[in-house]
Amino acid sequence: MLNKVDVLNAILNIKDPDLDKTIAELNAVKDVNIDGNTIKVYVELVQPIFTVYNQISNEINSAITNLYPSVEVEVNFTERMYDLSKRKVLKQVKNIIAVASGKGGVGKSSIAANLAGALSLTGAKVGVLDGDVYGPSQPTMFGLSEQPFEVVEMPDGTTMAFPLEKYGIKVASMGMILQKNEAAIVRGPLLAGYFSMLFEQLEWGELDYLIFDLPPGTGDVQLTLTQKIPLTGAIIVTTPQEIAVADVRRSIAMFRKVNVEILGVIENMSYFIPPDAPDKKYYIFGEGGGRRVSEELGVDFLGEVPFEILTRESNDSGMPVVLREDAHNQRKVFNDLVEKINKKIRLRNFKILQLPVMKISI
Repeated sequence: MLNKVDVLNAILNIKDPDLDKTIAELNAVKDVNIDGNTIKVYVELVQPIFTVYNQISNEINSAITNLYPSVEVEVNFTERMYDLSKRKVLKQVKNIIAVASGKGGVGKSSIAANLAGALSLTGAKVGVLDGDVYGPSQPTMFGLSEQPFEVVEMPDGTTMAFPLEKYGIKVASMGMILQKNEAAIVRGPLLAGYFSMLFEQLEWGELDYLIFDLPPGTGDVQLTLTQKIPLTGAIIVTTPQEIAVADVRRSIAMFRKVNVEILGVIENMSYFIPPDAPDKKYYIFGEGGGRRVSEELGVDFLGEVPFEILTRESNDSGMPVVLREDAHNQRKVFNDLVEKINKKIRLRNFKILQLPVMKISI
């Protein structure tokens, strides 16, 4: 005879791999229901759960079928979430990640687009907000150049604007607001107004992640944006050269000044992989700069992203390389980055869960 207590005893020592705590310690098992030959387990995990729930589901399934080999097991997940309703903007966006660089030319926008792509492949709802007024890249990365926002007239006569969508990812950019060649003359209050539209007036809907591609640099624009948007954390992009690594220090100092958590450093263009010799690596820009500055400043080094011709071709063609079926190496690189980033976010969210809880079924 199937016994609920035996089922609980079989699964309670399973660990959440990110939080390094058992589901018993996390009070994660909310119910066990036995319906004939089917055992249904209801589990609540700290969000975002997309990189861990398959592993935990498989372990629960294995533990129960070891106990009762002939049963069917159904594992249902909800997310444990802190209250977003007190935010002034982006109240339906669970995690807002800034992708920043102290200088241009390090491939920050390519990293942002591919992180968004890798997150979407986990099943998450993802958006990309391109905040670079003088050189917006995301419309090109997603094949949306010179396309305006979708504007819908509502029954009450008002209008509502929506981000564009490509590959299941919502995309909004300053380039979708400004006319061609207009960016060079936008300054001060006018610039602030354009930014406000991107994160206050656009209807983003419910998102698990919004990737915020910040303009390069550490000036007033960047500082203002980081203060206006409720960031979950920031990722700093660099290349291996010392001149780029020096700018990482300024970026990290800026985010620390406004109390934004640094999720880590990504080193882009770490090495070149020739297409005719995929097992070779050429460190043409030097080696280890991103790792060294991360250790120096006490932040996590998330990993290295190689430079490959396929990446350049994908950027030019309007598809983040990670979404290509043949981009096996880049997919692995960005999947590893996403797992590390999610772990940092989940640890951060776990710490603040003394706030009210909201359950969201997936």
